[in-house]
Amino acid sequence: MKYEIKGTPLPVVICNLDANETMITERGSMSWMTPNMKMETTSNGGLGKALGRMFAGEALFQNKYTAEGGPGLIAFASSFPGQILPIQIQPGANMIVQKSAFLASQVGVELSVHFQKKLGAGFFGGEGFIMQKLSGTGLAFVEIDGSVVDYTLQAGQSMLIDTGYLAMMDETVQMSVESVKGVKNMVFGGEGIFNTKVTGPGRIWIQTMPISNVAGVISQFIPSKG
Repeated sequence: MKYEIKGTPLPVVICNLDANETMITERGSMSWMTPNMKMETTSNGGLGKALGRMFAGEALFQNKYTAEGGPGLIAFASSFPGQILPIQIQPGANMIVQKSAFLASQVGVELSVHFQKKLGAGFFGGEGFIMQKLSGTGLAFVEIDGSVVDYTLQAGQSMLIDTGYLAMMDETVQMSVESVKGVKNMVFGGEGIFNTKVTGPGRIWIQTMPISNVAGVISQFIPSKG
């Protein structure tokens, strides 16, 4: 498969498939394709895995697109201003991503639910108790809100991240919660009470415009009823 990512700030990834090559995507992600791309809706692993994907913010069913009778083309567009990142998934190098980040992948990539081991990291860290895990083998495409900055953390090295800004991390990275120091800082600082703490070893990807933050700003300008 060959691919090209075009467009800003609403990017699209255009994939050129060889004959009989298959892509997997979530419902509604396909934007355009050649007529020889055959679609098949599937639970892709049974009811258990389908329910797991639902808890991780995705649909119960996935769509498979296969190029029949020769090469085919299919495009998947972002749903929010930001970036589409290609991620190579391989055994022993799983990736943990924010809910609803998965856009599409080669058929060898498996999307499943990932539960934070520490309850506090999920309930108070702002990244969610449930995230998505990408495993298996193949190329996956994920959506990032806004621009992205990545860091490689050494063993024991940490970074504090505000609510919603952690987009993706290696499975080797540990997540926990750290409260903002000082009552005055908590009440009047405007940064919330808790931060997400990630500790290496591993790579992290931080996004600059979380959709949750954008929604919060827009809601201030929506007139209330009554």
